Amino acid sequence: MRLSLWNSLGEKVDTIEVSDHLFDAPLNQALVHQVALAHMANARQGTAATKTRGMVSGGGIKPWRQKHTGRARQGSRRAPQWRGGGVVFGPHPRDYSQRIPKKMNRGAIRCILSQKAREEKLIVLDGFGLPEAKTREMARVLANLRVTTPALIVTPIAQADVILSARNLHRVKTIPAFQMNALDLLNHDRVIMTLEAVRRAEELWASVGVEVEADAPEDRGN
Repeated sequence: MRLSLWNSLGEKVDTIEVSDHLFDAPLNQALVHQVALAHMANARQGTAATKTRGMVSGGGIKPWRQKHTGRARQGSRRAPQWRGGGVVFGPHPRDYSQRIPKKMNRGAIRCILSQKAREEKLIVLDGFGLPEAKTREMARVLANLRVTTPALIVTPIAQADVILSARNLHRVKTIPAFQMNALDLLNHDRVIMTLEAVRRAEELWASVGVEVEADAPEDRGN
């Protein structure tokens, strides 16, 4: 597959050959959905907590005697129906994390990058060419590329000048190639990758692994 190569002035300077396995993979919506949900679940802290009637302090004495008061019988002022009482079926700390197998994670990244490439929402830059680490310089580059929607900037490694130039821009995020994930790719409409980042991504996820399938069950017929 071939992609256009752009410069920081918004001019097309060349076309490059990229891996079909990474940038021309078929879209598997179920896989992408499952991986994205797992990423969101892993981001949850799971620290919400409420106290049951056994955890609330006080309430050790019976409010009033059982019979002959004209009021409903009560055993504790910390029962759920009382103000300051315990909570019924409230949340308790729990672990929401889900395991994401490597093959699923790689597959989701391939699907999303390929779909971005097909929809022409993937921009490959020969370099940012920032004279200084200033927000206005990054804003100028994005304006030249006609990027007005949420954008994800991917560099081969963490580059201080790119991070400092983009951190104050609304809906713009920068990450190194090895931290690229399905959720960030989905949350940003446009993906801007440097040529070195594309090559780094190909090293990480473009290799075709040998798929090992389970053996078919033995025929134990007559």
